[in-house]
Amino acid sequence: MVFNSLTFFLFFAIVLGIHNTRLSWTVKKVNLIVASYIFYAAWNPAFVILLWVSTLVDWIAAGQMAKHDNRWVKRFFLIVSLFVNLGLLGFFKYGNFLLDNIVSVLLIFDITFQPMRPDIVLPVGISFYTFQSMSYTIDVYRGRMKPWNSALDFSLYVTFFPQLVAGPIVRATAFLPQCIDARKASAEQMSYGLFLLLLGLFQKVVLADTLLAPIADTVFSNTGRIGTPDAWAGALAFTNQIFFDFAGYSTCAIGVAMCLGFTLPQNFKFPYGAVGFSDYWQRWHISLSSWLRDYLYIPLGGNRKGKVRTQANLMLTMLIGGLWHGASWQFVAWGGLHGFYLVLERGLKSGLGHLRIHRTWIGLLILSALTHLCVVLTYVFFRAQSFSDAFLLLGQMVSGTGIEMLTVPEYRTAIIMAVSVFGFHFFMRDRSLKKIVFKTPPVLLAGCMAVMLILLVLTPGDDRAFIYFQF
Repeated sequence: MVFNSLTFFLFFAIVLGIHNTRLSWTVKKVNLIVASYIFYAAWNPAFVILLWVSTLVDWIAAGQMAKHDNRWVKRFFLIVSLFVNLGLLGFFKYGNFLLDNIVSVLLIFDITFQPMRPDIVLPVGISFYTFQSMSYTIDVYRGRMKPWNSALDFSLYVTFFPQLVAGPIVRATAFLPQCIDARKASAEQMSYGLFLLLLGLFQKVVLADTLLAPIADTVFSNTGRIGTPDAWAGALAFTNQIFFDFAGYSTCAIGVAMCLGFTLPQNFKFPYGAVGFSDYWQRWHISLSSWLRDYLYIPLGGNRKGKVRTQANLMLTMLIGGLWHGASWQFVAWGGLHGFYLVLERGLKSGLGHLRIHRTWIGLLILSALTHLCVVLTYVFFRAQSFSDAFLLLGQMVSGTGIEMLTVPEYRTAIIMAVSVFGFHFFMRDRSLKKIVFKTPPVLLAGCMAVMLILLVLTPGDDRAFIYFQF
């Protein structure tokens, strides 16, 4: 079940209707949990069992940590939690990847190994709810929170359907306190939540799927045959496609949750207007980048162990972040490039920070444009089908001599969208969308929403799943 379907709107209308009745808060939470299981089971009912396993194991592990003062006992239950969660994630997401690499390594030594390839189906959203559930046991182990006293609340935390399959990755400390008292959206929350849902669907269906995806698909499926303009148009199109696709999902999730009275964390903050890569990762997929910072980078030592160790920690964190996105060395390369950017940025700041170029808006604009250009180049590895395709496309961006595969309107779309999105993100980098929305005259806001709704209805679309469902 996806947000951009009539089935979801019928489902959400029923859930929202029950949620706004006079039933007890406990019954309403049960309604949300059952709805979440139905929402997830719409993809594959059998994988609901994985949700039950993660919920049960982490609930028991955290409870046992609280009952024992012995550090080694606490560590044992933490290891159990990590082993189960990462074991499930490793098997379903990386099983085939690991097997393929073992076969490749053995071939280096002239050993032919042809194992029976298991038919492993990737459970949708497993990376998201696994990280979310794990953060609870880690926080309990660290003493940052006490085990929650309601298994019902914890079950809702793990399975809450708006962000279950593609984030944002919510922390228990932020979500569980919202389960104490009855949640019901105010008129302002309901109106803004519906606005976000509409905006997210517009980003996904109209901008990502209809305008940008066909351009990116044409270019990345014809590497080796295209010229320089096509290569750049495809790279720019995919850069904006993945933003509108993922930010669209997060916007929908936050809006749906708000209609139910819950607050989810912001996951995107106009990342293509970032000045530098540290700034970029504070704006792109914020819930993941902050998770990696708090549960991986800082435990590794962060920036407290000297320059060399800091650089190694940054690189390792980004490599793992890349692997989190998918079982492919191309994702690792994408993460590695961002790690390299972060290391390089630290060196440049220490050596050239005295130039103060960032003190003027022109300097900020130049630095932001350079940051965005580097980000575009990394997405070639993210989208290409192989390393050879990625390097071929990068070469074509410099000196492509192939035929023109795209039409003039497609060129215009890619360029206009690239310039518009970058300009809008740069303008909005220190501004709040919510404040602007509520300051906009109601007539103008209603007109904008009407245009988005009309375009949604008139857009045929290709019924594409959200890109991040595969992660």
